[in-house]
Amino acid sequence: MGAAMSNMTARDVGLVASAMLAGVQVLTPADPIGRCSLMLKQLWGHQKRLSCNDDVNKGIDEYNELHAAKDVEVRNSNYKKLVNSYYDLATLFYEWGWGQSFHFAYRWYFETFDEGIRRHEYQLAAKLALTGSPTEKVLDVGCGIGGPMRNICRFTGADVTGITLNPYQVDRGNELCDSQDTVKGKCRSVQGDFMDMPFKENSFDAAYAIEATCHAPDRVGVYSEIKRVLKPGSIFACYEWCMTDSYDKTNPEHEKIKKQIEEGDGLPDICHTSHCVEALQKAGFEVLYDRDMANDFYGKGGKPWQLPLTPSWNPFTQRFQFNWLGFRLTNVMIYMLEMLWLAPKGTIKTQQMLQQGGFGLAAGGSNDKIFTPMYLMVARVPKHGDSQEEKKEQ
Repeated sequence: MGAAMSNMTARDVGLVASAMLAGVQVLTPADPIGRCSLMLKQLWGHQKRLSCNDDVNKGIDEYNELHAAKDVEVRNSNYKKLVNSYYDLATLFYEWGWGQSFHFAYRWYFETFDEGIRRHEYQLAAKLALTGSPTEKVLDVGCGIGGPMRNICRFTGADVTGITLNPYQVDRGNELCDSQDTVKGKCRSVQGDFMDMPFKENSFDAAYAIEATCHAPDRVGVYSEIKRVLKPGSIFACYEWCMTDSYDKTNPEHEKIKKQIEEGDGLPDICHTSHCVEALQKAGFEVLYDRDMANDFYGKGGKPWQLPLTPSWNPFTQRFQFNWLGFRLTNVMIYMLEMLWLAPKGTIKTQQMLQQGGFGLAAGGSNDKIFTPMYLMVARVPKHGDSQEEKKEQ
């Protein structure tokens, strides 16, 4: 099929694209026209609220410049600017193309994409040892626009506060919280740096992080800060982005994949799984257990986490954009939107950056499984009189 389509003229490609768009609009609930219209409207309004730079084009150029530095310490020392620039540029694309929960999940054979995403969140929430009381306070570390926060608030009945560095995400998250009566008044987003959070000690009964602390320049630092705001005996559970034991830093292909993920996802560097476990222990947590959920058995007919990022010729899925035709069509469409002033200049460069990240993630999850976005770690804050030092003295 790919070979036949490569001989098509530009007119033929346009006709095929129009027919595909009409088919998706009429035959599926995806509503691509409505969602694209909403995104374009938000994009222009979003440019006025950029916190990293004056406009999208300057923002993406500055972001690319930071990632061009070969020294990881350059990115670590500028992590606030790196992460803020990334989410200034990427948030709208994520919400438009992925949904309100910015994370991955494998799927059992009977699950839709959205069901798999929610179940992945519920599995993490179930590790927090909550009682179901509405007075329990839970912290979402790196909440994005709050998709998981709202789902976990409904699932557990707890009061959930999310923290994110990016001001636009705070505004968008609170806008969505206030628009849903099932969570209004019970969860909210606040702006802040998770390396130095604006909360008092012992403020929360539990905390979780979903694919967020990978943005931290220092894992011990961020885990220590999370421990500071948790009450003694509280549980912290997280999904971490990590390189696995299969990763070989002397393998050029592995290094290319790692760099694509870092550049396409706003990361200073990606740590090995063992580094994260050790960092939790150094921060003072008692690690209860850890495992790579990407290795879970999801049954015959189930779907791996990276599947949405792998190429497909099915025009009714988002995977279509990752084949050569979909890749070209997407970039041509955005280029035309820029030329017609329907999208801000720099939008095409932002999309290309995100697509490269997608290619890296798909390869990292498929080729020898050198990368995982769901390394599960569950840890407890020692109770008073229950520290490792006191245990040794007893």
